Amino acid sequence: MEKLSKQSAFAWYFQRITGILLVVFAVGHYLMVHWNERAGHSFDISVDRLSSPIFVFLYLGFIVLGMYHGVQGLWNVIRDFNLPRPVYLTTMALLVLAALYFTYLGFDTVLTVDTWKLRP
Repeated sequence: MEKLSKQSAFAWYFQRITGILLVVFAVGHYLMVHWNERAGHSFDISVDRLSSPIFVFLYLGFIVLGMYHGVQGLWNVIRDFNLPRPVYLTTMALLVLAALYFTYLGFDTVLTVDTWKLRP
């Protein structure tokens, strides 16, 4: 059996930790937003909710943890295919670029959503 490097061991453990944290974040999101009828589901209420630093922190955490967890999982699946090195490097570069782009979109949405609200 191949000995895991310290980096591989960290990635293996952090994949499990992010999975557990994502379950906690998802349950918290469900309880705060969907279980509570007073939370509402309109755009205005969602914008008001994101004016709270707690919700901003939770959603940014959700974005970062979810993106890491998903990219790490895809990285492992792609590694299992034993692709030729140029194809592997191109695929990984595209994966990292897509992850950075979607993380940027998530941060941009959460951090600027209060400016979207139409003011009379």
